[in-house]
Amino acid sequence: MDLIFDAFSEAWRLLRTGDGDVYGIAWRTLTITGSSTLISMLIGVPIGLLLALGRFPGQRILVAFSYAGMGMPPVVAGLVVAILLWRSGPLGQLGLIYTPGAMVIAQSLIATPVIVAVTSTGVMALPPALRLQIRAMGAGDARYLWLVAREARLPLLVATMAGFGAVVSEVGASTVVGGNLAGETRVLTTASVLEMSKGNFGTALALGLILLAIVFAIAVVLAAALHRMRRA
Repeated sequence: MDLIFDAFSEAWRLLRTGDGDVYGIAWRTLTITGSSTLISMLIGVPIGLLLALGRFPGQRILVAFSYAGMGMPPVVAGLVVAILLWRSGPLGQLGLIYTPGAMVIAQSLIATPVIVAVTSTGVMALPPALRLQIRAMGAGDARYLWLVAREARLPLLVATMAGFGAVVSEVGASTVVGGNLAGETRVLTTASVLEMSKGNFGTALALGLILLAIVFAIAVVLAAALHRMRRA
């Protein structure tokens, strides 16, 4: 109990004084995870819609791959991206290894299968009669996808929440491709692990509490949006 009390006290001190560049680390965490979630949505939502609505060879295999991707260990995603971005790798000339850009790529690789799977499942759950009705209105392919996405806005919001949750708490990929460099790629999760390795359990737990507070605040905003959508 003393450790927990000390952690809360340390978290309050860090927030009050900004000691240890905690605000910079928190902002970097939000920037990287927010960017990766947005990119994953832009990629994953259209793919999820096509998997749910399309009819083509190998469709079931792709759906199975998206479900399998939900369980992909973050460190594996980090290793794949690191191999590609390493100086001797095929994309090494870009100079992205150990940068926030590499972390965004790795986290996008983690979140995209989650968003694809949740999106496709949510769209498949829509009443078939609704999709037929949209088609009967004479909607073209692009407008058809747009109208279906509007009707599936609740599952799409859940997919966003799931994708964000998959990356905001991960450590392995961020460490592998980011290197946990102070002032550059250090985020709340990797900073917490570093402090714990030093034996500073109070500071590590305090950073974890700050991360939980950020996640809770974002979850409240998304839950409020979900509630408004359900009422509408």
